[in-house]
Amino acid sequence: MRDEIIAEIEQILPAEQILRREPMSRHTTFRAGGPAELFLEIKSASELQKLLTFFYESGTKYFVVGNGSNLLVDDSGYDGAIIHIAGGFCGIRVAEEKITAEAGTLLGRAASAALEHSLTGLEFAFGIPGSVGGGAVMNAGAYDGEMSGVVSLVKGFAANGKEVVFENKDLEFGYRNSILKREKIVVTEVEFKLSGGMRKEISAKMADFTERRRTKQPLEYPSAGSAFKRPEGHFAGKLIMDAGLRGLRVGGAQVSEKHCGFIINRGGATAADIRQLMEKVQETVKERFDVDLEPEIVYLK
Repeated sequence: MRDEIIAEIEQILPAEQILRREPMSRHTTFRAGGPAELFLEIKSASELQKLLTFFYESGTKYFVVGNGSNLLVDDSGYDGAIIHIAGGFCGIRVAEEKITAEAGTLLGRAASAALEHSLTGLEFAFGIPGSVGGGAVMNAGAYDGEMSGVVSLVKGFAANGKEVVFENKDLEFGYRNSILKREKIVVTEVEFKLSGGMRKEISAKMADFTERRRTKQPLEYPSAGSAFKRPEGHFAGKLIMDAGLRGLRVGGAQVSEKHCGFIINRGGATAADIRQLMEKVQETVKERFDVDLEPEIVYLK
């Protein structure tokens, strides 16, 4: 990256928020991937807006990352700037039946805040490892709950740094999709509209979902959750299992024996291992069942 680009970034962010050649294995739940040329920690909407405006005007290559729970970075790394929206950008406000969370807030923390205030609707999100911002973009969901059912308002920035606001009806939510994803909106804040509930019942539902995840998902290994989207009329995990791929390995990457919809890092897996295994799964399922598995994981190079 050119020195003049870096010099401009240094005018926007403090030096301690600018990391060079930062291994992305430290910032993805796969615990794999090469270094980002620049890794920029964001702590405010103002910093984010200035960066986006500058990157738009200068044509600088960048990618926005939250908790890295749906991301695989190539072993060669990323030759641009990673904008990291996480721990320093995670304020939460609660007012009556509304929770407003900054984009870097973990979904589990937002769900815990709802429990604390006896608000129901976010229980499904308690065990999802992603951030609020990424969850809104991807319309994250689990156990018959989705962001589309509880998000009332989203604030963010367009690629040119212009502030945008979307109400639920404008977000065009679909399966793991939204207008935010299609238009590459960088989310800064999400407002949830919940309902009053009984704290004991909310807690019980969260405990039930946690136990289901513990018994059915390979939480003891690094992964990115479900590796593939659910094909219409099928379940990806069952197709993979029925294709005889349970436990299939490439290097340190493996199709989970506990849940075939997960690709796990058994230890030392490279991004190439994971990608090669995913391609092998896609090829075999296509050959056996004539079903195309679409990756849910974003691949970054």
